[in-house]
Amino acid sequence: MDGDTLVEEEFGSDRIDDDFEPWDAESDPSLPRDRYIDRELSWLAFNQRVLELAEDPNLPLLERTNFLAIFANNLDEFFMVRVAGLKRRIMTGLAVPTNTGKAPVDVLSDISAKAHELQLRHAQAFGEIGALLREQGITLASWDELSEAERAPLRELYAKQIFPVLMPLAVDPAHPFPYISGLSLNLAVRVRNSKTKKEQFARLKVPTVLPRFIRIDGDAERVRYILLEDLIANQLDELFAGMEVVEHHVFRVTRNEDVEIDEDETENLIQALEKELLRRRFGPPIRLEVTEDMDPVTLDLLVRELDITEQEIYRLPAPLDLRGLFDLGRLDRPELKYAPHVPVTAAQLQPSEPNAKPDIFAALRRQDVMVHHPYESFATSVQAFLEQAARDPNVLAIKQTLYRTSGDSPIVEALIDAAEAGKQVLALVEIKARFDEQNNIEWARKLEKSGVHVVYGLVGLKTHCKLALVIRQEGDQLKHYSHVGTGNYNPKTSRIYEDLGLFTSDDEVGKDLTRLFNELSGYAIEKKFKRLLVAPLHLRKGLLKAIAKETRNAEAGKPSGIRIKANSMVDEAIIDALYRASRAGVPVDVWVRGICALKAGQEGYSENIRVRSILGRYLEHSRIFSFANDGDPQIYIGSADMMHRNLDRRVEALVRLTKPEHIRELTAMFDLAMSDTTSSWSLEPDGNWARHATDERGRPLTDLQNHLMQQISHRPRAAVRL
Repeated sequence: MDGDTLVEEEFGSDRIDDDFEPWDAESDPSLPRDRYIDRELSWLAFNQRVLELAEDPNLPLLERTNFLAIFANNLDEFFMVRVAGLKRRIMTGLAVPTNTGKAPVDVLSDISAKAHELQLRHAQAFGEIGALLREQGITLASWDELSEAERAPLRELYAKQIFPVLMPLAVDPAHPFPYISGLSLNLAVRVRNSKTKKEQFARLKVPTVLPRFIRIDGDAERVRYILLEDLIANQLDELFAGMEVVEHHVFRVTRNEDVEIDEDETENLIQALEKELLRRRFGPPIRLEVTEDMDPVTLDLLVRELDITEQEIYRLPAPLDLRGLFDLGRLDRPELKYAPHVPVTAAQLQPSEPNAKPDIFAALRRQDVMVHHPYESFATSVQAFLEQAARDPNVLAIKQTLYRTSGDSPIVEALIDAAEAGKQVLALVEIKARFDEQNNIEWARKLEKSGVHVVYGLVGLKTHCKLALVIRQEGDQLKHYSHVGTGNYNPKTSRIYEDLGLFTSDDEVGKDLTRLFNELSGYAIEKKFKRLLVAPLHLRKGLLKAIAKETRNAEAGKPSGIRIKANSMVDEAIIDALYRASRAGVPVDVWVRGICALKAGQEGYSENIRVRSILGRYLEHSRIFSFANDGDPQIYIGSADMMHRNLDRRVEALVRLTKPEHIRELTAMFDLAMSDTTSSWSLEPDGNWARHATDERGRPLTDLQNHLMQQISHRPRAAVRL
């Protein structure tokens, strides 16, 4: 996984799956039919919140630039999967009404209108930020702005490094219209034969093997760039020698890049997936982006050859594809970025003596440890746990799930080291993790060659849970050491994803994980877990049962309360249960990052529901489920979002916290997130999101992530019992 991909994922919805489900408006006749927000429009509202961060003048300038790139990347994924899936269902006649009961064709129209609005707003924000970057000595210059002296070295660069890799493709009776790969930048060129006066069309792909931003000159404080496509466009006379260049314009196509595998009919899942990944490159077009100055003749040709509808055309100011702005975010201009933060080692995992080596197993024998990334270090907690297990001669076995990991993963290396040391190692690799399929296939094969037992989970289910189990011989007993997390075992994303993880030597959790791994790697069907809630068999039922209990407690006049933190809140059964709880008087707080189909503040069924969203420096990724339970709080953390796929078609796991200090810590964090003095977006009764970033005097409200960063960094060192 490269650096760009890490940031691409930052504000995604943990990768958008096709998640269309039949909708039954009569599932709860006591509730109104219009009780949900359309999930696709809610996703666009989420990406609008990302755009609002880019528009915020109080944020560091290069961070605003980064948010522009994140918005662009998010929208690409949305079209490639969500819009593509909806369009495919419409064309095949398989589309069903959405969660709001709306016809899919109408939803597609609504998506188009909102996406057009947001893309134009995004382009406008880039124009404003570009002007501010110029003031800071970071200039994106056009060819026309350069002097002849400045153009000369660029022409030389073009001749030596760019011209040899260009591949102009003519379109004529002998050359059919070429395949346009998804998300590639292209020049549509019309040329005229100077003798015959006949016009012809050519497509020129902007090479992805070359930098998008070409440095013209500059030093540490002032730097100028020219875009690769601008440089190429101004050398077309040389590329089409003897022809007159009539028009040239930049365009970009987005294609359906969803992957479908029938696991029931597939004997070799890896081979089938590799074939499907090749097919993905040739999915049908679903969006055409063109520069706003494209002439009608060129546009008509593209529309006709690509079979694109008017609704799918996006006319935008140049430049297209602002994902390239990730490159500017790498500039060494610390004054234009967030102040650096170095994660600290969790106090309980620090060694007892200043020069002593940390012993994770000894720490876990003393107490459960909850870590909070990226405020607390992934390297000195999760990574250290697995590396120590690989080295320890008393460790007999390691079992681990891998959903997404980095390209140079120390986690995978630790598993390989353990296997080569003769330990029993089981790695459950989810090779169907969207857009990471090829990466995970490569890791799976490397693990297998090293002697790791690699399995791919259960047919028809993605394994999304984040679990690690170490079995250690201690005297005449086997001891379980467990980790249950909310985020992937990925050291790179752990620096930008907010996640929680529980380490424990509790035998109950260890036995739960042993049974779950047996189910995932063999044929056991486990029905009993003590401290875990596991999907798809038990998680939905467990959460509905807990919500129902809070509802009964409120009706009986007992203390009640529900708090849920998730990336997405979509599942209708969970939402309806929260509505019933609210109607009974249960205070319900929902802290959601992305999609939220639930309505807040609606008379008769959601007056007692508050919904907040927090976006910022880090991706809010942890999932928390908290229930007042008549004064005996029950809190779970884990991997599951409130979506159909997570509850019904994935293996997910939540673990119940038992230590009072962990419950107090998460309760305090929730109090801060829901406070009116904390910067956030609130979901209003009209379905719109209102940002609250300053108080009545215009002073910035508390930044939750900065607050936690300071709070955790200054925690006192834990007392260690010897």
